[in-house]
Amino acid sequence: MNDDSFAFLTVPRKVAGYRPAIERLKDYRPVEKKLSSEDLHSQATRCMDCGIPFCHSVGCPIENSIPEFNALVAANRWSEALAVLLETCPFPEFTSRICPAPCEGACVNGLDGDAVTIREIEGAIIDYGFESGEIRPPPPASRNGKKVAIVGSGPAGLTAAYQLNQRGFSVTVYEAAAKLGGLLRYGIPDFKLDKKLVERRVKLMEAEGITFECNVRVGSDISASFLKNRFDAVLLACGARKPRDLPAPGRDLEGIHFALDFLTNQNQVIGGEVEAVDRKYLAKGKRVIVIGGGDTGSDCIGTSNRQGALSVKQLEIMPQPPEKRGPKNPWPQWPLILRESSSHKEGSKRMFSLTTLEYLGKDGKLCGLRCAQVEWKAGKPGERPSPKIIEGSEFTIDADLVFLAMGFVGAEDDVPTLKDYPEFFACGDFVSGPSLVVRAMASGKKVATQIEKKLLGKIK
Repeated sequence: MNDDSFAFLTVPRKVAGYRPAIERLKDYRPVEKKLSSEDLHSQATRCMDCGIPFCHSVGCPIENSIPEFNALVAANRWSEALAVLLETCPFPEFTSRICPAPCEGACVNGLDGDAVTIREIEGAIIDYGFESGEIRPPPPASRNGKKVAIVGSGPAGLTAAYQLNQRGFSVTVYEAAAKLGGLLRYGIPDFKLDKKLVERRVKLMEAEGITFECNVRVGSDISASFLKNRFDAVLLACGARKPRDLPAPGRDLEGIHFALDFLTNQNQVIGGEVEAVDRKYLAKGKRVIVIGGGDTGSDCIGTSNRQGALSVKQLEIMPQPPEKRGPKNPWPQWPLILRESSSHKEGSKRMFSLTTLEYLGKDGKLCGLRCAQVEWKAGKPGERPSPKIIEGSEFTIDADLVFLAMGFVGAEDDVPTLKDYPEFFACGDFVSGPSLVVRAMASGKKVATQIEKKLLGKIK
């Protein structure tokens, strides 16, 4: 289907890369550059048109038809590529910017070479759709008389709202925050996801007939019983925002915060909700420690450096991942390898196999951490490995601010539960625990189909 059936052998992988660090550290604009039209075409021809597209069947949680849209881009048939992409992905402008691209990890071309740049091609397709005016807000042809309430406007809730609205349901989305988007808006920095994209999508969904109500917390502002009595179905898409804590002596010292509180505050400043960064979170001139090695921790690094931190260190209790796949991590599984984000490239020190024993303080304020090296010991059959402190490995690190970025443990305590309302539907991180945005979207699509079948007895 491609212009050159052997381009995967002759055309090297090319990615757009980032704006220079010295430039991007001065602002919160997106760090990633874009490939030229010529480069996009040549990269699309690298798709092998393989017999079994593992990128689609194994890699992509929403089962995008990746070989098809790659072939259409290679043939310069952008309108058709857009139509193919939108058949499965409601919000490619989000996934193409923040998804780690498990599709590329499962790309057949990556078996003994470099995977196709699927994520960047996807981003170019949806950008074409908006720039050309082909993305328009068509409301459903008719309404079916059924009303659905969705609690939470993160990627799972928005996806379910989009699909149900297109199928003729009257959808109202309730959001506790002042603005819509959930973690898309408050948890992900603008330098990774420009919030103008979130606002553009929300306006489009409003034009399609979806009702949004912000600053409404279900459980306090309105009751779950109110929703149950007013709507034909209620969907809980509240996410898993309760952070994992790290109890240790000194935890009550001034200067220790959860990562999401820090990131939310900075996003609120950029979004105009508050005038300035809260002084308790401000990293300017401070020695910052980020505990947790995932994406949230990386976002804390980038945000701290933009605020002018004196230094930034990232501590991770897990061992340093290998640079290449190990024998227990074969293709097409997601490659568990060492990754360096744009934030890591901007200035930070990463430290692995460490545990925090104590928060050190002076006059009630944080001044450092007492840490130790750990080694991971295999457990009994059926048990997970566990970290053991290496004797004599203790040391201290100076710190003025600590951000706890060790993931999340579930929904916040005050949201309705399925135990109290077993007839409610639920999806996304609220059900699975913290995961990828694209998996939350897949969950939103699945539950929307379940609601349609429940209320109408059939699927269109």
